[in-house]
Amino acid sequence: MTTKTSDPREELTEHLGSLRAFAISLTRNTATADDLVQDTLIKAWSNIDKFEPGSNMRAWLFTILRNTFYSLRRKRKREVEDTDGAFAESMASKPDHDGRLNMRDFGVAFSKLPDSQREALILVGANGFSYEEAAETCGVAVGTIKSRVGRARARLVELLDMSEDEALEMTDSVTAGIISNQQAV
Repeated sequence: MTTKTSDPREELTEHLGSLRAFAISLTRNTATADDLVQDTLIKAWSNIDKFEPGSNMRAWLFTILRNTFYSLRRKRKREVEDTDGAFAESMASKPDHDGRLNMRDFGVAFSKLPDSQREALILVGANGFSYEEAAETCGVAVGTIKSRVGRARARLVELLDMSEDEALEMTDSVTAGIISNQQAV
């Protein structure tokens, strides 16, 4: 009796939305994020033989995306990014009536975090990775991810001029997840 083995390439498209969201959080530019996702998919497709069937496809793709982002960052180290704020101004903002936290204020505060803290928050808070999955994706210890998430959340609270126990009134679940103090499952 033979068992049908599924082609891991069929699973690639299931993660496009999460990959794009992660890429946007890293690049802060939708066009660059789309290019980054495309590069990630090309690398994943051409290296699919290196993927271990049964392992976590999402974590594998996020690792490729993250590594591609940092490779591009190193190549562009001498470029000055968004000095006049043109890209930041083009970001969509959440309507003020949706809650106390204005998305533009959050975006400005979030952009002030170091890349390593932003990516940790996005992985754990917005994408629902466990600390262990996020640590594996970033290639660091679990304690490092926990520390980055904790420092980033504390810094956001400071930048947004909030108290540690202040409740946020918002309907944006991604933003709520990023600054929530609860660990991802």
